Amino acid sequence: MAFENPSREEIKTILEQVGNIAVVGLSDKSDRTSHMVSYAMQKRGYRIIPVNPAAAGQTILGETCYASLAEVPEPVELVNVFRRSEYCAEVAREAAAIGAKILWLQQGIISQEAADIAQEHGMTVIMDRCIKVEDSVTQAVRKG
Repeated sequence: MAFENPSREEIKTILEQVGNIAVVGLSDKSDRTSHMVSYAMQKRGYRIIPVNPAAAGQTILGETCYASLAEVPEPVELVNVFRRSEYCAEVAREAAAIGAKILWLQQGIISQEAADIAQEHGMTVIMDRCIKVEDSVTQAVRKG
């Protein structure tokens, strides 16, 4: 069966209810898309938890960066992924292992294997969508 993202209304509900977002592949470089999107989401009131083994122990966007999802010392609701498709299945396994509720693959990232793994563990999956764009759209709808 072909993958289908949740409806805009379902995405709106997800974004209204989520409190923290672990960002896998969050760069410490401010000119990178992962950094810009995460900064914007942080300014919108979301708690951003950086996950990047190359920057583990550093501070990104004022938050401690972790090497893996397993090292994050608090529950994670949504895992936002800025990694190439071939790495997403492993991220999905890690997200399932920590009990995350949503796996979000950023715009341009598609992995049926990751989606299958996440869905098998009861997670909602969103692929090939920018979380910042979706948040902006739902904000516009709310203000309406």
